[in-house]
Amino acid sequence: MSNIQLYHQIMTLPQEMQHQIADFVEFLKYKNQNQNPKKRTAGLAKGLVEMTPDFEEPLEDFKDYV
Repeated sequence: MSNIQLYHQIMTLPQEMQHQIADFVEFLKYKNQNQNPKKRTAGLAKGLVEMTPDFEEPLEDFKDYV
């Protein structure tokens, strides 16, 4: 079935059924998107986080426990 034939079939349906078809198309797009997850790219956050020189020093809040 060509796209034009499919379009013609859909347009001859009642409005409520056309809305159901639109919902189904959105569902199929969502389902397909979850089956093909986007690949992650390493290093996108490089330089966004900085460690302070005293990172491994005990915190004042935990002084009583150390």
